[in-house]
Amino acid sequence: MQAVTVSPKFQIVIPQAVRAQLNIVAGQKLQVLAFEQRIELLPIEPARRLRGFLPGLATDVPREKDRA
Repeated sequence: MQAVTVSPKFQIVIPQAVRAQLNIVAGQKLQVLAFEQRIELLPIEPARRLRGFLPGLATDVPREKDRA
């Protein structure tokens, strides 16, 4: 388990091993959640990275004529 210190400005540094494991890069946005007695940081993925994450999903849904 790695420990971090909260600075006087309430900042922390994410350890390099954790950044590498989660592929976190400088400038990336993280979602912050308070859950019970812990803080969770979740990487926010851009919508384009979600493309194709549901293989086999039918995309041939009938649409109204005014919707292309």
